Amino acid sequence: MKRLFNLSLFLAFSTAPLLAEVVPGKFDMPSVRDASTLETRVIEEWHSWEKDASVRQKLVEITVCEWWPGQKVRLPVTFLAPATGGPCRNVLVGNTGMVLKAAAPSGAMLRLLKQNGVGLVLIGMTTVDAMEPLGKLDVGMKEHFLKSKDARFTPAWIWGLSDMRALTAAIAEKEVFQPTKVLATGGSKRGVATAAAGIADERFTAILPVVAPIIDSPGGPYVEGLASKEITDENTRFLADLAAGKEIGAPASAIEPLVAREKIRAAERITLEEARGAGWTPAEMKAASTLAWEVCRTTNYLPALKARGVEIFYNQGSNDNVSPGLRELGRRFPNLPIYVVPGGQHGGAKTAGFLKQVGSLPEVDENLFAFAQHHFFKNRSLPATPKVTQHWDNAAHKLEVTVTFAEKMDSATNDLWWSTNRHADYTFAMEYDVWQSTPLRRTGPATFAGEALLPGAPGAVDFVSVHQHVENGSTLTFSSPLLRLETK
Repeated sequence: MKRLFNLSLFLAFSTAPLLAEVVPGKFDMPSVRDASTLETRVIEEWHSWEKDASVRQKLVEITVCEWWPGQKVRLPVTFLAPATGGPCRNVLVGNTGMVLKAAAPSGAMLRLLKQNGVGLVLIGMTTVDAMEPLGKLDVGMKEHFLKSKDARFTPAWIWGLSDMRALTAAIAEKEVFQPTKVLATGGSKRGVATAAAGIADERFTAILPVVAPIIDSPGGPYVEGLASKEITDENTRFLADLAAGKEIGAPASAIEPLVAREKIRAAERITLEEARGAGWTPAEMKAASTLAWEVCRTTNYLPALKARGVEIFYNQGSNDNVSPGLRELGRRFPNLPIYVVPGGQHGGAKTAGFLKQVGSLPEVDENLFAFAQHHFFKNRSLPATPKVTQHWDNAAHKLEVTVTFAEKMDSATNDLWWSTNRHADYTFAMEYDVWQSTPLRRTGPATFAGEALLPGAPGAVDFVSVHQHVENGSTLTFSSPLLRLETK
């Protein structure tokens, strides 16, 4: 029997002593596309979807990889397609839970399937500590990373590979899926998978990641214990203030979910003590904290993605510590198509006070529908990210902003949002920073302007313009880059 995935991809562990430094994870694309190694187990054969006979579905379980010798990773995949007609030429790859039960699409995905005949490929995905074998997969992953210094033994790598292998499984269903365009989407870890698949796999032609890291590492250093003293002290103070009942913009009920979230993250990462015990140098620890997420760091691959014609549209929260670095992104990559949700937060327990969770916002779901209408069918345009200029009137304590588009912009709504003296990325307090808004007024066919009065002369103000564009029955909500003005 053919050895799974050209074991050269996965037996790097056997040559670990030869590795002198931490290296980024790589994907062997011929192996990724090899359907003979899927070891597909059919759980439910093609049948009419019980909720709608115009849709058919199939549930399988596939081998994503043999991550290291003897340890296979297997995940469920649900296929959905119109019950009649030819094979789907447009395919959307997304995610679902780990339960061995066919997924039921909703929202934009269901609309695209029913209205436009888009095929859906939904792979089960979760945190590595909750993947089979429970209590062993995440432990083995960390052990192999520590020993090999190869960042293929990280969550980002296995998540990205999962989306790619799901597409391989779909293409094996030749009577149903023959894609010419493939759009990947997902939120958080699934957004990491979306970006990684789009970067590595030329079969993907568009990506729409939600609340996923773009330029900086999510949630802090991959090596636990390398966070700066300033960030650590600030978070300790924040939790202490919550426990004391101080009014700091978050409920006291946030303590437990915030602490629990940090423990879940730590379970997938390596500690300072573990790295030291493995003989890692400080430089290798620092490198690991970056390279663990290299496979999904889209900004490092923009020229190649542009050359391939890959279309990109990120949906991010301004207050999300899983997608930090938005100000740096705005400075260095101001043209990246993006919707920065002012005050938008990551998912999580409502008891944490996360009341504006980006992934559940109706306009973000509508953005998937609108972006797919553009990418698959050219039924609508994708407005270019606007250019923003600003002026600080120190005497009046007023921020003046001008937003300019490359061409005439018939947007339904246009608003200026701002937040003053924001907390640093990776602090708990940053997730609760308050934002305000005011409408922008049209000053020309492609120009809008607005002002924000900021009493007290703040030292810094973050700001972003948000626009809604309606065309051919779909609404796209997008923004300028997130920018910062130092007023002192």
